[in-house]
Amino acid sequence: MSIATKTGDAGETSLMYGRRVGKTNARVDGYGCVDELNAALGLARAAATDPLLGEQILLAQEELITVMGELATAPEDLERYVKDGFHLTTSAMVDRLTASVDDLEKNKLRPFKGWAVPGATLDSAALDFARTVCRRAERRVAALTTGAENFNAEILRYLNRLSDLCWLLARYAEQLKTAGDNS
Repeated sequence: MSIATKTGDAGETSLMYGRRVGKTNARVDGYGCVDELNAALGLARAAATDPLLGEQILLAQEELITVMGELATAPEDLERYVKDGFHLTTSAMVDRLTASVDDLEKNKLRPFKGWAVPGATLDSAALDFARTVCRRAERRVAALTTGAENFNAEILRYLNRLSDLCWLLARYAEQLKTAGDNS
């Protein structure tokens, strides 16, 4: 089967389980932004010069597949989605990010204040870019919650925490550069 199915040529796409929606649908926009975030994190991982950066980014990318799958499933199909063995975004995923944020702040970063200017290093710039894509994804996904009774709030918490982690990892990458400049 070819990747070029031609089923989207008229401006529609399929959610999981075949429900057809317009490509401008808010759900499609939301998971599309999360897909962009995953690609931006892939760039950041490719640019990463430190194992901690690469490990943290890869973990987030793997978890974003869960987030995207859930977002790409219509609410009325979520029960089937879970029954088929797919996972939903959980508080444990958010807790993992929170623990990483806490570890960076307490054990790996010098105190900082003020604004960061992206671009000190390639890996920090890529992480700052991923952070901004994450914030956009968060805004678009937040739009899905308007009027939604059963929206999984862990998705928004996850994206919010991930943007924090990206910011801290970017500062960590910059700190590695300045530590290397001083040696």
